[in-house]
Amino acid sequence: MKKSLLFFLVMLLCFHLAAQVIPDQSMLMSHAPPTFRATFKTTRGDFTIEVIRAWSPLAADRLYQLLKTGYYKGNSLFRVQKDYVVQFGISDLKEVNFFWDRRPVYDEPVTGHNLRGTVSFARDGMVSRTTQLFINMKDNFKLDTVGFNGLHGFPPVARIISGFEVATSFFGGYGFEPANYQDSVMIHGNNWLKPKFPELDRITETVILDE
Repeated sequence: MKKSLLFFLVMLLCFHLAAQVIPDQSMLMSHAPPTFRATFKTTRGDFTIEVIRAWSPLAADRLYQLLKTGYYKGNSLFRVQKDYVVQFGISDLKEVNFFWDRRPVYDEPVTGHNLRGTVSFARDGMVSRTTQLFINMKDNFKLDTVGFNGLHGFPPVARIISGFEVATSFFGGYGFEPANYQDSVMIHGNNWLKPKFPELDRITETVILDE
């Protein structure tokens, strides 16, 4: 019995690690199709997004690359403000986080609107979009034009086409507070959040549907 349990735990760990890997450099050359769908399985259920490359081509390519390499598996939904945004996008592995963090996406103009259910990359300055996404929980028109650190607005890259009710059900009791510790999560992984914010929901798996 003990040997079987140990084997199961080892296999589970291997599966988890295999889902978040430092990709081959060739992955950075991958381009997203004009549109594609991906399902995010979470601790509250599933939601599906449609990525529209014309909205933000470089961001769509990056999102495609991240989904292909299983980056979002195990991510905590560390910022849940139900009347504003839900944010996620930090891996459990420091090396994987630093790989992508050193390869940001160049800035693009905002051509769409941050409407309820749309998904955009977070950024905090010029050439700073890397892995973090946020879901607009309402029509956030100010995020189309808000000025900060030499930039204006956040370009949407996708929209939720099913399961938006799942996003509205994520635990939001901590509000913005866990987002104050992003540097620690980048280094120590999402498990660092568990004892401090035990009720945070997580992404358990992602699947690209159009392949």
